[in-house]
Formats: sequence, C-alpha cells, structure tokens
Amino acid sequence: MEERSLSWRDCEGSWIGREPVMAKLSAQQRAELPAKDFGLPEKARSAEAKKDTGNYPMLDEGHAISAKRLAGKQLDEGNLTEDEFERINRKADKVLKGD
Repeated sequence: MEERSLSWRDCEGSWIGREPVMAKLSAQQRAELPAKDFGLPEKARSAEAKKDTGNYPMLDEGHAISAKRLAGKQLDEGNLTEDEFERINRKADKVLKGD
C-alpha cells in the first residue's frame, strides 16, 4: 500500500464549508482514556491531568491530525520543546498509519 500523509480532508465529516472541525472529547471522555493514548503520556497520568489541555489525546485519525496541527502551533508559540513536538508527531504518525 502506498504511504501518504493524511490531512484534515481525509477524515470524514471533518470539514464544514472551508473550515476544519476539531475532533471533540468531553473532559470525562478524556479522563477515561489510557495514558498511552496521549501524545505526551507523562502529562496524562491522572484523571485530572487528562482533563487538562496540552497532552494531546490521539484515539483516532481526527485527533491525531488535530494533535499534529496544534503541536505545530504550540511549538511556534514557544509552548512546546522540539523534543515534545517530535514525540507528538511520531505518536500521531503511528495512529494515522494504523500501527
């Protein structure tokens, strides 16, 4: 199978008009996810920590794409280290490839 990068357009129902729609999880749904489903699992060890922003849940393609986009923005704004950015992208790539 040919490898390619996925975009927002590859996620069914992720566009309304010309604007992307971010994948949504409630705080309770985030709290119930295992730490391994987050881009920065060390920031998602407790149920309370999982509810916070900035730990990048990636349970499906839509969330992985969103994590890549947001991580890039946060790196540009100085809120992520290069190492954190690369780890988030590696995790997102695994989710997008179905590993």
